Amino acid sequence: MLTILAVSLLLTLIFEEGFALVWGLRGRRELGLVALVNCLTNPPVVLLYYTATGLWHWNAIPVTLALEAAAVIVEWRCYRAFSEQVKRPFLFALLINLFSYGAGCVINLL
Repeated sequence: MLTILAVSLLLTLIFEEGFALVWGLRGRRELGLVALVNCLTNPPVVLLYYTATGLWHWNAIPVTLALEAAAVIVEWRCYRAFSEQVKRPFLFALLINLFSYGAGCVINLL
């Protein structure tokens, strides 16, 4: 399980830092915020996903939707409160999570 958590966090950091750079974020403070926000949200989301679907045998689709929605809300609030460069924090949080989730789905298909 630790390997899954580590790989998921590492890939998420790579994808989302890249997205943030393309979005136009610059500087240690802003890119550090993206990393910190992902360290805050990714491990609980992954752990809860595997607990809900593996241990409790809940359907993966509603679990994924609920957990990703929660991550977007938490990240939006963090970007709104602490970012000096993100002008539309909800849109940024939504798109960055869609991008990294979609990239993860593509990797799982390979």
